[in-house]
Amino acid sequence: MSGRVYLDWNATAPLREEARAAMVAALDVTGNPSSVHAEGRAAKMIVERAREEVAEAVGCKAKEIVFTSGATEAAGVLAGFDAVTVEPTAHDCLQAHAKGEGGVLALGLANSETGVLAEVPARDGPVLLDIVQAVGRVPFAFGWSGVDFAILSAHKIGGPKGVGALIVREGVDIATLRPGGGQEMGRRSGTENVAGIAGFGAAATAAARDLAGGVWACVADLRDGLEARLAAAAGDTIFVGRDRARLPNTSCILTPGWKGETQVMQMDLAGFAVSAGSACSSGKVKASRVLQAMGYDARDAASAIRVSIGPATAKEDLDRFAAAWLAARARHMARAA
Repeated sequence: MSGRVYLDWNATAPLREEARAAMVAALDVTGNPSSVHAEGRAAKMIVERAREEVAEAVGCKAKEIVFTSGATEAAGVLAGFDAVTVEPTAHDCLQAHAKGEGGVLALGLANSETGVLAEVPARDGPVLLDIVQAVGRVPFAFGWSGVDFAILSAHKIGGPKGVGALIVREGVDIATLRPGGGQEMGRRSGTENVAGIAGFGAAATAAARDLAGGVWACVADLRDGLEARLAAAAGDTIFVGRDRARLPNTSCILTPGWKGETQVMQMDLAGFAVSAGSACSSGKVKASRVLQAMGYDARDAASAIRVSIGPATAKEDLDRFAAAWLAARARHMARAA
């Protein structure tokens, strides 16, 4: 088998066919969802159906869902965070403590670079939980999480880019960051992205189905097999979080002395898309502050690459990647000797 192999699912997941079909159908609906005529009501029905689909997938009430342009905006709708520190917990889980308006504490349920899962602390004040990487991959229900707010993004679960949601627990009030037309229950004004929202809802339903069907357990087996093969051939390789609870699809691989940026370029030329960390840095590759906060020095942190896979990844894809990576490693070791 030849051709490129996509191993960067944590950056964005391939668009699901269910989402594509829902978006195409929504594009044929002319009305503005804020209009009261039949065409407007038809568009509004699409938005509200998707709201129910997303709510069902994440275990919250439909009226707690506020659609946004993505997870970044969803956090901004809630509050402007101005001081962020990254702190390791006793279990090497990273929590980003972001103090915003009203003393909101923000933390990630699953770290995008390492896949390590965090514990949600019991706390008196409001908590914003980033569930972007966790939704559809590990069991989660907003209703029993105990947090007040959560953010998620469609494209991480096979929906379209440019649409996300903020979940606001019923009974909790927030200020309106964007006043105007009063859309999204007055919390986020502006005409809704009907097609994007439709794709989000369809992707959420499909993601929940996959999780319930055990699809991600099979992904975890593939990931573990890849790590075992690399570990057997490259004994100094470090797999961050391997002994911790983590996402089923993520391998954060450190090879001290071999820059992650170099590995990413070499793998790209060999036909494999991997990353050197979070895609949120817009292509800027530098030593991960997450890994440094976990205790790795700058040299080791700079050697990290992230391999993140999904249900469409085949064992043959990972076998090819392992062979290419090990060959590149051997060349690196020969040059370094």
